[in-house]
Amino acid sequence: MRKTLLFLTMLTCNRLNAGIFSQPEGMNFRDMVRVDDVRLLIDECWVDADGVRHVRQEIFSELHNLIQRADQFLVLDMFLINNFGYQPGEGYYPLSDEFTQWLVEKRRVRPDVEIILITDPINTVYGSVRSPHFEALRRAGVTVVLTDLNKLPDSNPLYSIPWRLSFGLLGVAPGSLLPNPLGEGRVSVRSFLKLLNMKANHRKTALSEKELMMMSANPHSGSSAHWNSALHVRGGGMAMLYESERAVLRFSGMCNTPDFDFNEQVGARFKVEILTEGRIRERVVELLDTLECGGRVDLSLFYFSDVDIFAALLRAHRRGCFVRILLDPNKDAFGHAKNGIPNRQTAASLHESGIPVRWANTTGEQFHVKMLYVESLSGAATLLTGSANFTRRNVGNYNAESALAVTGPVDSEPMSRERRVFQRWWNNENERCYSCDYQQYADENPLRRLQAWLQEISGLGSF
Repeated sequence: MRKTLLFLTMLTCNRLNAGIFSQPEGMNFRDMVRVDDVRLLIDECWVDADGVRHVRQEIFSELHNLIQRADQFLVLDMFLINNFGYQPGEGYYPLSDEFTQWLVEKRRVRPDVEIILITDPINTVYGSVRSPHFEALRRAGVTVVLTDLNKLPDSNPLYSIPWRLSFGLLGVAPGSLLPNPLGEGRVSVRSFLKLLNMKANHRKTALSEKELMMMSANPHSGSSAHWNSALHVRGGGMAMLYESERAVLRFSGMCNTPDFDFNEQVGARFKVEILTEGRIRERVVELLDTLECGGRVDLSLFYFSDVDIFAALLRAHRRGCFVRILLDPNKDAFGHAKNGIPNRQTAASLHESGIPVRWANTTGEQFHVKMLYVESLSGAATLLTGSANFTRRNVGNYNAESALAVTGPVDSEPMSRERRVFQRWWNNENERCYSCDYQQYADENPLRRLQAWLQEISGLGSF
């Protein structure tokens, strides 16, 4: 009996330590190189003067080009690759099918190019449904690695602690007792219970020996009409991005990760930083706290609820920095209505503090952009984008997240393009409606504010 109790105690401690108290080695990454070639890519939507909706996209055509140009290897880390929630319509297309076909065709034409795809088990609803995309990729010789989410810290401990010590011990398996909460079909009880942990490998990265991309965009059919942002870098940064991805490969079971040769070139024009998990929040707060009076901040976000970044924005505003914030109204999610949490509550606090806020004028799609631009009076600016929303789960060392921060001259192309893009979104230029006033979706209800705050600090929310 004593040995049994000792074994159960050790098992409990190991399971809790693996999730709640620790982060896998190699996460929370930050490193820097200098390069000369950086481009900003934008997917956007607008409504014209006649009320017709338009979609203009750049990101996935450039990702396709990156895949085609690879001569030695490709490493991709993509959160969503499925057709859940997909309905054909204006601007929507089977993007997951196309993305899968790009990689299958690459293997057919160039079987010597090694391809590793890291992804999240949400695409199989945690083992309950088959993924035709992953099956096709594996048949073609692509190495598909499902992230071991049990190794990530628990952002939702009120649920995750009892789950780890009960149903979590049973693992996951196919089943059909419950309807699939993400799409068609049915799932097992164990898979559904695992979903409630609300954790993810949320990254969206791609790299070859020549270049890299850091995106807010998923190759997900149901997200194919969303607004998004991406940075494309050539000539440097690939080695350090691969090093950050190796951490996920290792804790997900690929102990012997391959070594690759990179065609890196020393540049001078831009400083490029790879940031993951909590290092993203650290860098954002650092940028805001060191910006002098008269500096400029443009922030475009899908979700915003992190208290540390909110406080840093408020400090910058009070110092006399020029701050503008454009948010998704949090009203649509793949055909389902949302209640505006957390953005409308964050926006109410920003508005009360005197910080200008506008809403993206979404019409079914999502303003899925994660982009921060900080411009100093010294003539330098920093542009940051990637997978991370500014929420506790995304930048508090819980989800696997990644971002790229580029610092360079304010007159360089990525910086001047950000200013042009944000300006037309903010001002609705050329009789195109990109955004609307704060009052359009204002929600200052105290009970919903309390709900948003409790969900943020406890991890019980989905954001």
